[in-house]
Amino acid sequence: MLIESLAKQTDLTIRHIWQPDEGFRAAAIRNKAVAASTGDYLIFLDGDCVPQRDFVAQHRRLAEKGYLVTGSQILLRCDFTHKALSSKIKIHETSRFVWLLERMRRNVNKFLPLLKIPVGLLRKNKPHSLRGVKSCNLAVWRKDFQHIHGFDEDFIGWGHEDRDFVVRLYQAGLKRKHGFFATEIFHLWHPPADRHAEAENLQKVKNKIQLLKSIRL
Repeated sequence: MLIESLAKQTDLTIRHIWQPDEGFRAAAIRNKAVAASTGDYLIFLDGDCVPQRDFVAQHRRLAEKGYLVTGSQILLRCDFTHKALSSKIKIHETSRFVWLLERMRRNVNKFLPLLKIPVGLLRKNKPHSLRGVKSCNLAVWRKDFQHIHGFDEDFIGWGHEDRDFVVRLYQAGLKRKHGFFATEIFHLWHPPADRHAEAENLQKVKNKIQLLKSIRL
């Protein structure tokens, strides 16, 4: 398999954890992956996303006790995604100048986050916000993950298992640290997932939010 062949080309330890395709069960597979890992710090990245070359380094730089770190994503349009994949464009090695051109062509939804700008205390200015929280670009200490028992596997079907995860981290005393202008990733276009469970999942999150008035959707 591809992953096994790639694992032989690096000194890094790579473990392939999988589950049967029985619908959208992101919470369950993330928990299984964490259980198979050994590090003290967990960085989450989805399979439809391409990180910058310094993605892990930036997350490590921002790691701080008492905080989780959340980053944003740069969305690629459908046609540009197909072009990038068919032409085997090395997205992670593409220069900022090229991304600026693609932004001007409206092939991506933003460019400025690619600039590594020091933002200081702004990273902590919204410690209990849920806006823009996505588990495709999120980092947390293992001990904090374990303290809240990871992702809630009752979230089956697309939507909001990541918000629920962060809400429970807030309830456990953690604060949010923003990874903007540091950890941005490129999100490849793909057909949207079935969202029949979104409303039910969102209601689960709202029920938990009642316990923390400082959190806003």
